[in-house]
Amino acid sequence: MAGYRQAVTDGASIIIKIDGDGQMDPKIAMSFALPIANGDADYTKGNRFFDLQNIQRMPRIRIFGNAVLSLLTKLSTGYWNIFDPTNGYTAVHASIVKLLPLEKISKRYFFETDMLFRLGTFRAVVRDIPMDAKYEDEVSNLKISKVLGEFLVKHVVIFLKRIFYSYYLRDMSLASLELPIGLGMFIIGGGFGISRWIRSVETGIPASAGTAVIASMLLIVGLQLILGFLSYDIENSPSQALHPILGNSKTAKRYFSQKTDLG
Repeated sequence: MAGYRQAVTDGASIIIKIDGDGQMDPKIAMSFALPIANGDADYTKGNRFFDLQNIQRMPRIRIFGNAVLSLLTKLSTGYWNIFDPTNGYTAVHASIVKLLPLEKISKRYFFETDMLFRLGTFRAVVRDIPMDAKYEDEVSNLKISKVLGEFLVKHVVIFLKRIFYSYYLRDMSLASLELPIGLGMFIIGGGFGISRWIRSVETGIPASAGTAVIASMLLIVGLQLILGFLSYDIENSPSQALHPILGNSKTAKRYFSQKTDLG
């Protein structure tokens, strides 16, 4: 955060961050800066999963953990087009940094994920950059057992915030109805079916065909509505870079007149 603030103060246009663990090659920094300079992205990040040979060199526990975290991050941040969310090789346009509430962004291991959530509140465009990572004999300080609960809670929190900001506060669409109705029908159908099944086991009387049909229909329709929401959410990923718009003072003023201060 101190580096971001100082870079903006010094007048930087594009700010590149590289972790200090020796796994990232500074020679490929321009690959991260060019999409931003060309106006194709507001924020770029590394992705170590493009090259299959590189994946084979990666410790298996990291592959598994990264896959799980990537799925959670896609759902919680809305950036369905990215992978390897905890990758610390990043670049960002300075005008985007000025929008970010740096004092609110999580520190330590959840930093990169929270950055994506904050970028999503402004609909900044994020792009993956293929890269290799070097793995030597270093020992990671990240203990999965210690951060698993913390990560799950934080993902749930930013998911709920994102859904509220994107589908109820700033805009409303058919997806705004699909999610609550779908979840409600799925939960009611599941609860109804399970309760009737337990009752049948206890009494020895099979549930009627109508009971099974009602539970099944609620589950199926609810699942279809949830999938419909997810389909819309995936298609709704930001696609137009924001920082070229911010370069136009009149456009930026109009944009910020509608901006809500989100926590």
